[in-house]
Amino acid sequence: MVKRRADAPDGFFEAEAAGLAWLAAAGGAGTVGVAAVSPGRIELERVEETRPDRAAAQAFGAALARTHAAGARAFGAPPDGWHGTMFIGRRRLPAASERTWGVFYARDRVLPYLGIAEEVGDTTPAEGRLVRAALEVIAAGAFDDDEPPARLHGDLWNGNVLWSARGVVLIDPAAHGGHRETDLAMLALFGCPHLDAVLAAYDAAAPLRAGWRERVPLHQLHPLAVHAAGHGRGYGVALADAAERVLELART
Repeated sequence: MVKRRADAPDGFFEAEAAGLAWLAAAGGAGTVGVAAVSPGRIELERVEETRPDRAAAQAFGAALARTHAAGARAFGAPPDGWHGTMFIGRRRLPAASERTWGVFYARDRVLPYLGIAEEVGDTTPAEGRLVRAALEVIAAGAFDDDEPPARLHGDLWNGNVLWSARGVVLIDPAAHGGHRETDLAMLALFGCPHLDAVLAAYDAAAPLRAGWRERVPLHQLHPLAVHAAGHGRGYGVALADAAERVLELART
């Protein structure tokens, strides 16, 4: 399968290839193979899709835990050996080298897209103030823990999870170092077949910290902000709702 984009920014498809290689090197979740990549073009192996089933979902959950455990140099770090820009969809994804998750997440994964969402009108000024209040709490360390940077897919919505005869195959990463709960929260945001089986197998392989279910809105701020930046007013409303839940969680 060939993807082309005549107006692709420098390194657009090369970043995708670097992300796929970095994820594959973890030896965990399957990734689509790259046959060739050049400016404005990437050629990928064709994946013959099948119906999702619970056995494949369980295998995917355990494999994703192995991918995350492979780690990253820092929160916000791009794939090893990649020195160009990373992307999420068509938007640039800021790189960072933070040892503290909250600072990185607020500054580099939510705030840039919130600004765009406000500019295009998908987030109102009042909603923007609410989200910024939540970001201040996050950056101050309210949700920091001792989890090391995980090797994230970074755009793990259901459309980037292909079910095949050889198991789940991941495509279109926005790979970087982050908190492992962020990938899991994105799976939940847009719906993933047999998600309960995926999460149970993940938790069995790499137990999640207590309260992870309550923190799902926290980790959904990033994808919601990305989508609020031009994908519709509904995402701005959802972003503000998630921010309100984060503030409530911080007060408990």
